[in-house]
Amino acid sequence: MFDNEKAERDAGVTETKISAKGVQVFYADNHAIKDVDVDIGDKTVTAFIGPSGCGKSTFLRCLNRMNDTIDVARIEGQILLDGEDIYDRRVDPVQLRAKVGMVFQKPNPFPKSIYDNVAYGPRIHGLAKSKADLDEIVEKSLRRGAIWDEVKDRLQSPGTGLSGGQQQRLCIARAIATQPEVLLMDEPCSALDPIATDQIENLIHELRQSYSVIIVTHSMQQAARVSQKTAYFHLGNMVEFGDTSDIFTNPIDPRTESYISGRIG
Repeated sequence: MFDNEKAERDAGVTETKISAKGVQVFYADNHAIKDVDVDIGDKTVTAFIGPSGCGKSTFLRCLNRMNDTIDVARIEGQILLDGEDIYDRRVDPVQLRAKVGMVFQKPNPFPKSIYDNVAYGPRIHGLAKSKADLDEIVEKSLRRGAIWDEVKDRLQSPGTGLSGGQQQRLCIARAIATQPEVLLMDEPCSALDPIATDQIENLIHELRQSYSVIIVTHSMQQAARVSQKTAYFHLGNMVEFGDTSDIFTNPIDPRTESYISGRIG
């Protein structure tokens, strides 16, 4: 189960891509995230696990400022991407979200063609100088999303006409079309069947070669299969963070052990 962890260790220490220091999140009077400190590696899959409502998705949304869209949300502390504070006033959240892509729990293709779903981001961010450039980006993104062979003959068909698993891979292709450096995934397989889930997990292994991938999952088995690092959240606290194999086989905190063994959750 943990062969990926061994390979990671053999490859040496990874660089820090995102560093969070003293992060607090409030929704009006609700203290949702309490004093989180974590360093997330580049070209690594990091899993956030924990019971429902523990804060893992809330913290994930801090990493590309999605909580900015919630009026009552307030964030304190510091989150650095490659050493730059993403909450600095000079940072444009739209540009940040091009660098830190996101895939949601439920597949959400735009009501556009398969081609236009993927071309949308590169168009608005000016990443293509010509139609040929755009065609190349679309094909490359769909290939990286492991769906090109299934859709190459129907690029003008609606993205909403694909199966659930195909729609999620299309959304992943759309997220990576803007050439991000980090890919956030908020329970990307929870609405999918086991076969589609397996395809997404295989894709996550591939994507890790190019991106820092951070995945929120309710499935401990999935976290064990896809990640090298795991963070356990409980009641807004990040209780424990470390190598996935250690978290699952030798957790330090009794709360982590209780969750892993099924006594809480």
